[in-house]
Amino acid sequence: MTHVLDDLEARGLIAHSTDRDALRAALSEGPITYYVGFDPTAPSLHIGNLLQILTARRLQLAGHRPLLLVGGSTGLIGDPKEAGERIMNTKETVAAWVDNIAAQVSRFVDLDGENGATLVNNLDWTAGLSTVDFLRDIGKHFPVNRMLARDVVSSRLESGISYTEFSYVLLQSMDFLELHRRHGCVLQTGGSDQWGNITAGVELIRRADGAKAHALATPLITKADGTKFGKTESGTVWLDPDLMSPYAFYQSWIQAEDSKVVEYLRQFTFLELDEIAAIEAEHLQKPGLRAAQRRLAAEMTTLVHGEEETAAAELASKALFGRGELDDLPEATLAAALREAGAVDLPAGDRPTILDALVASGLVDSRSAARRAVQEGGAYLNNERVNDPDLVLTGEVLLYSKWAVIRKGKRSISGVSVS
Repeated sequence: MTHVLDDLEARGLIAHSTDRDALRAALSEGPITYYVGFDPTAPSLHIGNLLQILTARRLQLAGHRPLLLVGGSTGLIGDPKEAGERIMNTKETVAAWVDNIAAQVSRFVDLDGENGATLVNNLDWTAGLSTVDFLRDIGKHFPVNRMLARDVVSSRLESGISYTEFSYVLLQSMDFLELHRRHGCVLQTGGSDQWGNITAGVELIRRADGAKAHALATPLITKADGTKFGKTESGTVWLDPDLMSPYAFYQSWIQAEDSKVVEYLRQFTFLELDEIAAIEAEHLQKPGLRAAQRRLAAEMTTLVHGEEETAAAELASKALFGRGELDDLPEATLAAALREAGAVDLPAGDRPTILDALVASGLVDSRSAARRAVQEGGAYLNNERVNDPDLVLTGEVLLYSKWAVIRKGKRSISGVSVS
């Protein structure tokens, strides 16, 4: 069998690690306990967090035992950002987000069996901790000069950083120490932007308990231009369907760049590397078919939202451009797809026509251009060519008595909501 470190390496999932030989030996000697943490600074996790969950899942499949930490206390503070001080959320808000995130992470790992995952909350060991005990037992192990040298801290010294955020590294390091003592945890994983915090925890375990621990960080997932993958024009790619519809989630993967799609297949999916190599060969020969993007989108949407939502998203992608039946789409999927396509709202009381819809959607720039498109046979309503420029968008011609797919030519598409 391939060693889990070799698989992670082959998938491009190791940006940093402590002594690689020592880590390999620890993973080879028998099951170890490891952890990855998530701060509830939003009501949902996003695809950057998903990479960490899936990395934890890979280690679990190799026989090791995961601890999934949701930071009920660290989430009240937030890791320092280079952009400036975080907004602190209320305790009630953070507590609700803890529950949301705990439910999300639980879906991607096995909670049962000999190496079943355990959910932990760092509020359990910080809520009753006195300031004096924290400073005596934890703070004494942290030289201030090292804390000041951290990139995110040094970059904020001129603009200002609160003592609260400055001290965040102590709290995260204490998490590793507590999990080491309570569960025998010897490895922390996380993103490369957390490397300083992670290694500080390794050092704290050495200083406080004289024990050896390990660390592993995945790379930041980027687009070809170096910006973060998972940020779209409309915002973050969330895992919660209430914040981002399954259709929009599917489309975020469909839009993956040709130069990065195979990399994402390796890092995010559980496809065998041989199969990914075959997909890559096909992609290099015929990139225009976007087969790699479609496979990536299908794998990831199924993983996060299930097969039914994936099937609906695939059907919507085809149906919007006349390659499937719009009537077969659930209304929620249709609405999400049209919102992604830039749907506009038209008041039903104004008795809007196809010309109004073409202009309002931006597919044409004037009513005369809209009339010309209809007369030349280039205007479509719900994938049917429109011949009457005065066609009124009543409930009889709309989908679910409300929605319309408006198309000009083969590729220019938008949507209309009439209510």
